[in-house]
Amino acid sequence: MERNGHCLCGAVTFKLTSDPLAVRVCWCRDCQHFAANGTVNAIVPASALEFSGPLAEYTKVADSGNEVTRQFCPQCGTHLFGISSARPQFKVVRTGNFDDPSSITPDTNIWTQSAPSWACIDHSLEQAEQQPLAPQAPSSRPAQ
Repeated sequence: MERNGHCLCGAVTFKLTSDPLAVRVCWCRDCQHFAANGTVNAIVPASALEFSGPLAEYTKVADSGNEVTRQFCPQCGTHLFGISSARPQFKVVRTGNFDDPSSITPDTNIWTQSAPSWACIDHSLEQAEQQPLAPQAPSSRPAQ
């Protein structure tokens, strides 16, 4: 399913040409700093994400120990994408920036050990106290 999205001001637009491999609500301290809450993130194959418009970047070492580059619109500051040094084949897309964010449903809460006591955590979802394993990309081999 193809999904489109954009930043707050519209200077950056994007298109996702595959379904996400995973959709996670992240409660790490970094996500809390830039969202003042948990963030909902679609993990997608990097090759399935196309964008147009300028992107600014900020890179730091995350709680996981991986170097994470966050990409955002330099005009309005909307945080759009993330890339981890441990998993360059994937990109993270902030789901609130999709034209239809309801087209994607979270499957896991991650970094729950860092969540504030007031966090609204959906306990019907899988829970991970820290960083879970990377999602598995679909195999391109035909089934045997």
